[in-house]
Amino acid sequence: MSRLEFQSRREAGLAALYLGVFATIWFSVPAAEQPLRALLVVASGAALVTAVVGAVVVARSRGDIVRDRAADRRYLLIVLAEFAAAGLGAVLLAVVGWSEFIPVLVCAVVGLHFFPLVPVLRDPLLWLLGAALCVVALAGLITALVTAVAAGLVVGTGAGLLLLGYAVLALLRTARAR
Repeated sequence: MSRLEFQSRREAGLAALYLGVFATIWFSVPAAEQPLRALLVVASGAALVTAVVGAVVVARSRGDIVRDRAADRRYLLIVLAEFAAAGLGAVLLAVVGWSEFIPVLVCAVVGLHFFPLVPVLRDPLLWLLGAALCVVALAGLITALVTAVAAGLVVGTGAGLLLLGYAVLALLRTARAR
């Protein structure tokens, strides 16, 4: 296996690990009745399995890893900004009494954070993931404003499915490359 294939495999494993974990978290956001609740539990389990497979890929990819410290710093700054924006926004929404819109804000921030990650992670598919997450956030907001359906149900389900789908796709792309 070449060094580039090794790095790519490791990065795919990390993507599956991280996004599998976050998909599991998103699937836990909606308060849903049966049968949707059961489907969300199954999806959460699938996301956890995907995260575990990602962790195995990462563990098997240990070895001579070439680090790009500048890219690592950019990645860290982007993720810290994401967490700060989501956290501060969530606190502000809670203070003004709009807690039901916290999942919408967090989903939009998560979607937006993928755009600056495209050059850092060298993955143009992150543009699509980011845009799709922003669309899910908008759909959750509109649904909550014009219907009795909670924003968290739309956003939690949509974001979970998108993150799980991307995590599985990362693993499949790596498997196909082998």
